[in-house]
Amino acid sequence: MTHANNVCMRRILCVFPRYEPSFGTFEYAYPLLDRTKAFMPPQGLLVIAAALPAHWDVRFVDENMAPATPEDFTWADAVFVSGMHIQRRQIGNINDRAHRFGKPTVLGGPSVSACPENYPDFDYLHVGELGDATEDLIAVLGENTSRPAQQIVLKTVARRELSQFPMPAYELAEIDRYMLGTIQFSSGCPYKCEFCDIPGLYGRVPRLKSPEQIIAELDKLLAFGVNGSVYFVDDNIIGNRKAIRDLLPHLIAWQKRNGYAIGFACEATLNIARSPEILALMREAGFDAIFCGIETPEPEALTAMDKGHNMVLPILDAVKIINNHGMQVVSGIILGLDTDTPESAEKILKFIELSQIPMLTINLLQALPQTPLWDRLANAGRIDESDDRESNVQFLMPYDDVLAMWRDCMDKAYRPDILFKRYAYQMQATWPNRLPRPNSKQRTSWPNIKKGLVILGKLLWHAGVKGDYRLTFWKFALPRLARGEIEALLIYAIPAHHLIMFARDACSGKGNASHYSAKLRPAEMPLLNAAE
Repeated sequence: MTHANNVCMRRILCVFPRYEPSFGTFEYAYPLLDRTKAFMPPQGLLVIAAALPAHWDVRFVDENMAPATPEDFTWADAVFVSGMHIQRRQIGNINDRAHRFGKPTVLGGPSVSACPENYPDFDYLHVGELGDATEDLIAVLGENTSRPAQQIVLKTVARRELSQFPMPAYELAEIDRYMLGTIQFSSGCPYKCEFCDIPGLYGRVPRLKSPEQIIAELDKLLAFGVNGSVYFVDDNIIGNRKAIRDLLPHLIAWQKRNGYAIGFACEATLNIARSPEILALMREAGFDAIFCGIETPEPEALTAMDKGHNMVLPILDAVKIINNHGMQVVSGIILGLDTDTPESAEKILKFIELSQIPMLTINLLQALPQTPLWDRLANAGRIDESDDRESNVQFLMPYDDVLAMWRDCMDKAYRPDILFKRYAYQMQATWPNRLPRPNSKQRTSWPNIKKGLVILGKLLWHAGVKGDYRLTFWKFALPRLARGEIEALLIYAIPAHHLIMFARDACSGKGNASHYSAKLRPAEMPLLNAAE
């Protein structure tokens, strides 16, 4: 810190906003798990918490678990908030609650960094990543924690290198209550897909942490009880291929030292399939899944969105190569593209059938600020941010037709028999290629076995007894149980339950048609006033 050591002691309340329910937050899986209350801990807010002066007292509340209480706000000298566009309403709600207690509020993170004009009521805006703006904020609050007469905007000009980032303050979060752990190795992506805001926010030249930092963070996550998998939240883990090749031997050594206590997952462009040496190392490091933004099987659409790198290899061949290395592909799919036709839904469903990808986040196109898509559509007068729409894009096809195509895809792709057929394929084509995990003391400890039995019991009860798709479930589960493939059953059937239940909500109008859609559902209204 440049000038943080001389500031007065402060009490900082860091509050992470609740997500609107969506496909990717896995709410329906929580009742099947042991003590799980939220999906993943927020990296950004925990990094900021760690960057504050050591003599400051910091408290962290994730409102996806429970709302911040009046006592929390009374205790604090200032309230820090971070979040994404989809959390905008809850971000504002936290600000209002803090102001009722007379507390100054500070907002940072990707949403405000892209659109500071959306948050006129916060006292301080931290625009950009950790850096000189962070130092200035600490100095200001060290001098005075009364609310300023007008909003103060602090913009990062000199970003701190990732190699100089502090270890996230995992000790402030209930790591063992999250479905997954999170870790960040790099930031930025060299590609410039039209709909993506990563290059605008974080740059096209990936910045990196050192392998030693990653190993230290993994040690800390493990010490605080991280559950079965850690997700690398990198924008594109192969944005710098040499760097990931250099990191992977360290991950392999860490896994061997810790008995493969956890698995890994990540995000990468589909052309990772062109790097078999990286895939082989990832397999040995215990990577089980890769999220790839396939977006569409239609070549002309990929060209239009500047995603030609998805066609370096035939898409189905690339998926198969990844499966052959023991890793499941999770895919992003978009409907509402300018190139869509009335046949696009059927083409997507055919692609799903041919690829046998079980989990696909099928979204309506959403234009994000600081993207070429936003600029193009704004110039054409095609941005519509009405609260009653599932997307802010005025599609070239009729809105109701696009929405109907999306619901048709969700309905057919996630019918229980069809979904479990895809998971059965994964059992044959992917699971046997996965690195066999050792019967290490970490994996076979009594607490770990007990947790697995509790989760298995909950799965059998909710899906096999109470579930209305129980016949399909037992058809999938019984052969696995007979062969003792308990781990595979849990890894596949738990997300399947969420996918089935969420798709039903989506098709009935209860769920939003995009991860980025902030359309408010009537049932969510009372939650906005929690813990006033």
